[in-house]
Amino acid sequence: MRILVIGATGGTGREIVRQGLDRGHEITAFVRKPRRMPGPSASFHIVRGNVLDPASLDKAVRGQDAVVCALGHKRWLGPSRILSIGTAHLVQAMRAHGVRRLVCETSLGVGNSFGRMGLYYTFFVVPIILPFYFWDKHRQENVVRESELEWVIVRPGELTNGGVRGRLRAGSAVGNWLWTVRISRADVAGFMLKQIQEDTFLRQTPGVSW
Repeated sequence: MRILVIGATGGTGREIVRQGLDRGHEITAFVRKPRRMPGPSASFHIVRGNVLDPASLDKAVRGQDAVVCALGHKRWLGPSRILSIGTAHLVQAMRAHGVRRLVCETSLGVGNSFGRMGLYYTFFVVPIILPFYFWDKHRQENVVRESELEWVIVRPGELTNGGVRGRLRAGSAVGNWLWTVRISRADVAGFMLKQIQEDTFLRQTPGVSW
């Protein structure tokens, strides 16, 4: 399949690119800084752009079979709508080019998974350190939900740089009210790629953790 990866230079995004190529997909990485990526090949392409620029997204989406979005940023300490506006531009481009399947990464603690990141995140990290980031994740999810696309929103627990375990928990009951649940970016990437061709969680918001 031809898969566009949004946020390809991030931790999860790099894993999506690597594992996608290993699985035989044709991968296009949409990035602001191409120098952070390996060189292109017959099955790996790079499109330079910015999610806040609809024209560059339109070019990247054209001809794809599916989109995997692991969009993130580090502007945590002030109001930002990068996630929600960028995702709105992405949905618009997908609609224009008839690309139906979108797999989008957000986080446990968003929407009806509020509190499932454990006490530390619920009462300290999210409200004190990352309130603006999580508010925008809420808006981002709403953009995806309100689209007519074939979407899956994946909500991981705390992300680690560990390797692939291949065994994880997924579903609406994932998470814990008391302690923090974790999962590697590698396992999140594998789960997201799986959702491209499966309908188990179609138009659902599964949490994922070990």
